[in-house]
Amino acid sequence: MTHTEYNFDGLIGPTHNYAGLSFGNLASASNAGAASNPREAALQGLAKMRAAMALGLGQGFLPPQDRPHLKTLRALGFSGTDKQIIDKAGKAEPQLLANCYAASCMWTANAATVAPSPDTADGKVHFTAANLAANFHRSIEAETTARVLAHIFNSDKYFVHHPPLPGAMHFGDEGAANHGRLAPEHGAPGVHLFVYGEDGARFPARQKLRASQAVARGHLLAPENTVFVQQSAAALDAGAFHNDVLGVANGTVLFLHEQSFADREAAFSAIRKAAPYVEIIEAPAAQISLEDAVQSYLFNSQLVTLPGGEAALIMPIESEENPRVKAFLDQTVARNNPINRVIFKNVRESMRNGGGPACLRLRVVLSDEEVAAADPHFILDEAKIVNLETWVTTHYRDRLTPDDLRDPSLMDESFAAMQALTDSLDLGAFYDFQQ
Repeated sequence: MTHTEYNFDGLIGPTHNYAGLSFGNLASASNAGAASNPREAALQGLAKMRAAMALGLGQGFLPPQDRPHLKTLRALGFSGTDKQIIDKAGKAEPQLLANCYAASCMWTANAATVAPSPDTADGKVHFTAANLAANFHRSIEAETTARVLAHIFNSDKYFVHHPPLPGAMHFGDEGAANHGRLAPEHGAPGVHLFVYGEDGARFPARQKLRASQAVARGHLLAPENTVFVQQSAAALDAGAFHNDVLGVANGTVLFLHEQSFADREAAFSAIRKAAPYVEIIEAPAAQISLEDAVQSYLFNSQLVTLPGGEAALIMPIESEENPRVKAFLDQTVARNNPINRVIFKNVRESMRNGGGPACLRLRVVLSDEEVAAADPHFILDEAKIVNLETWVTTHYRDRLTPDDLRDPSLMDESFAAMQALTDSLDLGAFYDFQQ
């Protein structure tokens, strides 16, 4: 049975803005209040998807969520017509309104944790939508994310969907941004690497050990094929709010910074015991500082397995522009290891809000039969990408500031865009604003 790596990227929504909502995310904080370009953001994301397809990779997408999220504003006491709710919230609680306008579901690495069918005891693909309890603007995504995944992967024969974990921050779960899978090939049983955190001196940890353990249990993973590793406090306080800022795993490769884990030697030992085929490619701290790694998002790259079996990195152009990072990448490609290609892509609009190429995708390994069982509207080809680009160009603004969120016309534009998208995807009355 053939298994293929699919990346489901988040289609960036029309309310993409820089409100600086994510504590611990240095890029988000440093660009708070600046003007964003939602149209360019979405087109950059689609260009990255096209580049992945050109490499021979399977490519899907997850749609934006409905923003502003009026259901949340109503639950918090704002009443009246839709426009009256926006007006009242904008005057009384502008920060709350910004939270309900966030387009952060674009970072689908946080959408869920996925276990492919070769790894699970029942032979099905398991999805657990992340509760994203650490940040209010992200926590309101969880219900809709679960609904989207259940719609796309809607077959009890092949797919199992778990609800977001209960318990808020006690079981804080940030999805695949703190999870990776190692396997000798996509269709072989794999090893799941879960990375959790403990609060640092500067920033809190978002992924809890008990959450990772709960996901592993729910996905029916064999204990000998799961490894739980603690993120280092130094990494967290340097701005690595998710493990994928400092490390990425796929296939036979673990690509990471020397200071990723709290106990490096114990972590490497456990990983090598579970996955003896792993090749660990590590950036020494003496060569790449934590600051360089976080600013360039060197490790927030898509580590992909090409059809011929070799590995490639899809990276932000910020990594190319940093001379120390670029030198390390050149050395890495020149060495005898599976990574033999680097592709730089411009995703600056996402980067300025704190999300690189790896943040924008959820990796899902699927068999041919599982792909056939998924909703084809969300599996991309060139014609579908062109249609999405036309939709973006038609409906998106090219400039948006946090102050614009108080303008009810932005809500009208956003809902009109989402209505057009749901019509084209045959979703029906899918979102809360359509009920």
